[in-house]
Amino acid sequence: MSRLPELPRVLALANQKGGVGKTTTAINLGTALAAIGERVLVIDLDPQGNASTGLGIDRRDRNLSTYDVLCGDCSLEEAVKETAVPRLWVAPSTMDLLGLELEIASSADRAYRLRKAIERFAASALFAELKFTYVLVDCPPSLNLLTINALSASHSILVPLQCEFFALEGLSQLLSTVEQVRNALNNELTIHGIVLTMYDSRNNLSSQVVADVRETMGDAVYETIIPRNVRISEAPSYGKPALLYDLKCAGSQAYLRLASEIIQRERELRKVAA
Repeated sequence: MSRLPELPRVLALANQKGGVGKTTTAINLGTALAAIGERVLVIDLDPQGNASTGLGIDRRDRNLSTYDVLCGDCSLEEAVKETAVPRLWVAPSTMDLLGLELEIASSADRAYRLRKAIERFAASALFAELKFTYVLVDCPPSLNLLTINALSASHSILVPLQCEFFALEGLSQLLSTVEQVRNALNNELTIHGIVLTMYDSRNNLSSQVVADVRETMGDAVYETIIPRNVRISEAPSYGKPALLYDLKCAGSQAYLRLASEIIQRERELRKVAA
């Protein structure tokens, strides 16, 4: 399937392990990118809807969601909502996504529903007005059809990896899935990078995990490391990204550095492509 040239950069945040900081990264990376001038859409594909909640979208205000978009009942343009962060929008999710796989399993385009929705969105009036530059897709903690839709629609995948003993366990399975998607569904898909999360400088194990992951994955690992930070943990309960809750905390500053690093990688990728 051809990709429209005016599409923004689409990055899927994926890891089949739960609790690794994936949704936290989607919320705060999106906010950090918007804070430095990018125009960002976060697409929440996790039925738990935590990215939507963390960006201040009340569950009662999700009349149209990514479920409706993937079912074909509405467009992405109709589903997106403005957040309290300037230049940041979100397409919220609901628990209805739990049943989506059964509903579209027999459809020939079941793996391309999100890709088609983004392409149509790129031709919409709202997109022309706001000129989005990044789309971040928050995937569920499993390698199911929702995640396959995200990978089929994305240019690259960003992998949050927790600084804990089993950090590398399951990464090989995710990388294998990425390779399968690249071969069968989306030959443009690349690994944008691996971001180490929940780093505790007081814990020798965290430092050892960082060393092991860098030795194994090399340049694929971002220089920026996201620390374990209580302000990041508190922010979602107030319906705010950490950068709005406490801009000066170590976690917020780390996500600003990560956003800058991602933009720098994008520049390098464009040079290589040229």
